[in-house]
Amino acid sequence: MLRQLERQFEAASAHYAEDNGIERDADWFMLKMQEEIGELTQAWNKYTGRGRRHGKSEDEIQTDMADEAADLLGHVLLFAHHHDLDLVAAIKRKWKFQVQL
Repeated sequence: MLRQLERQFEAASAHYAEDNGIERDADWFMLKMQEEIGELTQAWNKYTGRGRRHGKSEDEIQTDMADEAADLLGHVLLFAHHHDLDLVAAIKRKWKFQVQL
């Protein structure tokens, strides 16, 4: 399941990069994860009253958090794909359960 998601995110990311002239080198994968953590943090700050809401409703902010969490997940999977990391084995090792495929 994770490998399939990695491939889907990779295809979408490669297409986006090609369309926009972006070079996806090793640093890019790490920096994009950091960028997405920042955007998720910004949405969280709005949700918890620590940031300006700019007129957004609770539902809109909840949607922003989901969108940014999805972006972060995508970039974690892209990072793993680019570096050929076995996340299934790592989850079993670190979280002590088997990923159901």
